[in-house]
Amino acid sequence: MRTDDFDYDLPDELIAQAPAEPRDSCRLLVLNRELEGGVPRAGDAVALEHGGSVEHRHFYDIVDYLEPGDLLVANQTRVMPARLIGRKPTGGVAETLLLRRREDVDPLGHVWECLVNPGKRLKPGNVVEYRAGGLLAPEGSPVVLTAEIVDFVDDSKGGRLVRFEPVGEGAGGAPRTLDEAIHAAGHVPLPPYITSYEGDPEKYQTVYAMSEEHSAAAPTAGLHFTPELIQRIKDKGCGWAAVELEVGIDTFRLVEEDDPTEHVMHTERYHVPAEVVEAVHATKAAGHRVIAVGTTAVRSLESAWDAEAPVSAPAVTARGFEGRADGADVSGKGDITVREDATTNLYLMPGSTFHVVDALITNFHVPRSTLMMLVSALATRDQVIDAYEEAVREKYRFFSFGDAMLIE
Repeated sequence: MRTDDFDYDLPDELIAQAPAEPRDSCRLLVLNRELEGGVPRAGDAVALEHGGSVEHRHFYDIVDYLEPGDLLVANQTRVMPARLIGRKPTGGVAETLLLRRREDVDPLGHVWECLVNPGKRLKPGNVVEYRAGGLLAPEGSPVVLTAEIVDFVDDSKGGRLVRFEPVGEGAGGAPRTLDEAIHAAGHVPLPPYITSYEGDPEKYQTVYAMSEEHSAAAPTAGLHFTPELIQRIKDKGCGWAAVELEVGIDTFRLVEEDDPTEHVMHTERYHVPAEVVEAVHATKAAGHRVIAVGTTAVRSLESAWDAEAPVSAPAVTARGFEGRADGADVSGKGDITVREDATTNLYLMPGSTFHVVDALITNFHVPRSTLMMLVSALATRDQVIDAYEEAVREKYRFFSFGDAMLIE
């Protein structure tokens, strides 16, 4: 297995620069892995060269592919205004992307792990000032936030530990808090391949996002849902549950190593509450599916798998992964467990065993990324590449603001 195996040709004009409006009007490519006992689908399905088939739909048709009793699990994280544009004392522009607080370094939460640009010029001891309005700050806007580079981050190009301090007064004349300063200077960070979007930043948040802001990027598979669509799903008899994974640095990194097994995943904080574990057990016991909304929901659910936990009755297994030596149905042990304020660096690739997730709603991913490898672990690599080539031929819109895919 080589990283090149997860590459594909994508014309630039197919990279979506703005979201569909309304959200659920985007297109939906349904990839049926054609597992034994799978649900028969429409007669206009397109057979793939390496097995399975695809159908061309719209996202609002997703309800037709759900069965009463299915459980959808979404990542409810909200994106921070994590992109900060400031200036060094020399006048040079410096960009900082907040990734996660490092309370292990500073219990007060003023030290963050960040990506900085230009990386070669921002070294420990360097200082950056940020003004109200950030990138769009008018001349004379006050400085509201300062940053000092504290240290390098191992195994991270452009990674730094940065100490932030608020400046001036906030609401009511009280000293400005750090969160107030970040909101005054920061912007919601869009991926680098979105170059021309000037619309509502709320379009880069899911409609079900929690109020607290923790992530450096959106769980983009969830961007297609509307409140009305979620209600239709519930009205069909499907469950809806939420986990949280704070999307971090690996969303912005490609696999540069020729051997993908040499790539190092950074850790991200996640939460899988008791009510989700209970819902998964009930869904599996009734013979229904757990459907992850996005790859971050997959990583949350599969990270919550404890291979040494006592097996439940019936054993929790994922469709298409029955009979695996490390599965609970064969090993006689293992179960999904509650995770609160945990961290994960789970890296799923072909050969990995899914224990919980039966199907996945996702977007189309960047070539040579860990996300391409994750979806190629649920389906096969050849099925995924066949489906992507079909999507290119049919001129689907790709990446964060693009169209959606259901792998079932």
